[in-house]
Amino acid sequence: MVGGPGAPTGAPGASARVPARAEAERPIAVFDSGVGGLTVVRALEELLPQEHLVYFGDTARSPYGPRSVEEVHSFAFQIMDQMVRRDVKMLVIACNAMTAAAYEEARDTYDIPVIGVIEPAVRSAVRATHNRKIGVLGTPVTIGSGEYQRALSATGRQVEVFCQPCPAFVDRVEGGDLFSEELIGLAEGYLAPLLAADVDTLILGCTHYPLLKGVLHWVTKGDVELISSAEAVARDVYARLVSEGLLRRVKELGTRRFMVSGDPEQFRAVGSRFLPELREVEAVPWA
Repeated sequence: MVGGPGAPTGAPGASARVPARAEAERPIAVFDSGVGGLTVVRALEELLPQEHLVYFGDTARSPYGPRSVEEVHSFAFQIMDQMVRRDVKMLVIACNAMTAAAYEEARDTYDIPVIGVIEPAVRSAVRATHNRKIGVLGTPVTIGSGEYQRALSATGRQVEVFCQPCPAFVDRVEGGDLFSEELIGLAEGYLAPLLAADVDTLILGCTHYPLLKGVLHWVTKGDVELISSAEAVARDVYARLVSEGLLRRVKELGTRRFMVSGDPEQFRAVGSRFLPELREVEAVPWA
């Protein structure tokens, strides 16, 4: 064990500890199997532009979606151990597959805050739903893990959960397809059983999926609330930084560092669709 159990996520309005400046100056680590976590970076930049961010994409082993939970668990802890050695102040698991496989254990392993993507999205969905019928879109490994189902059940709100794996969406997004007729057809097929079940709220259970909001809005005719895990995570990070006394309270913008285990040029080419200002990317082959 690297440290003691982490504290629960801080709620807005909770009393905040004033940190030593050195603690607040440490970066936030954001990591994913590839480029999808850049949607979380983008959301963090909107809420916390002054924070230093370090991003790692495990592109050499991506995609994680078809892998086993055991493999994803192992990869996640390899990455988190490396991030902790870089003296970060928070771990943000910007990947649904890694959150499903490793979040619970990671929260109790490291002595810095750990934020996953599932619980923030679930809380937002429960607040948004009116008929208590919630749909979840995700990769096969995320849906197959059952973590969204368990997290929604744990809210005690007696919601009905309808999950749909969408194996083709990630490749479509990374290939730059956000609007083709084929993509719309795929979305209609994936969403048909959820719409038939009368869901009024839909969790985008993959960090690639916020880029598909236009298509999903079209297919649902705007009648379904779309919950982005990226935006929900950013709000949780802000609250946790305040409650833990780790917020960087300065006016200047924070620094950004992007690292990948695979080809940095390919990452930059694809990642610029998620984060247009993406420039320098380092190759750091941890795997």
